[in-house]
Amino acid sequence: MAASVYKINKGINKPIEFKGLKAQYIAYLGAGLIALLVQFAILYIAGVNMFICLALIGALGIALFMSVYRMSGKYGQYGLLKKLAARSLPDSIIGTTRRIFFELSKQS
Repeated sequence: MAASVYKINKGINKPIEFKGLKAQYIAYLGAGLIALLVQFAILYIAGVNMFICLALIGALGIALFMSVYRMSGKYGQYGLLKKLAARSLPDSIIGTTRRIFFELSKQS
């Protein structure tokens, strides 16, 4: 009986990474590239000169790549989501009575 050979997946619980981009930034880059493709088609059909279209889309594409790679390096896998979630937190909580503190002391 021949021994079976199984490959061990050593990337368990690691984020998906492609050329330095991690997790959701791959999707952001893909969506941005599709948006640039649609924008190029709209400009070309509208009659804008092809070289102007290419220059504009090329510059926007470079800006897209630079911003997505910068966000991926700065925030990491979950950092951007944490930053967006932190925006929804209030700056301060105003309490006008001491009742909640008395309730907390009664529970413990």
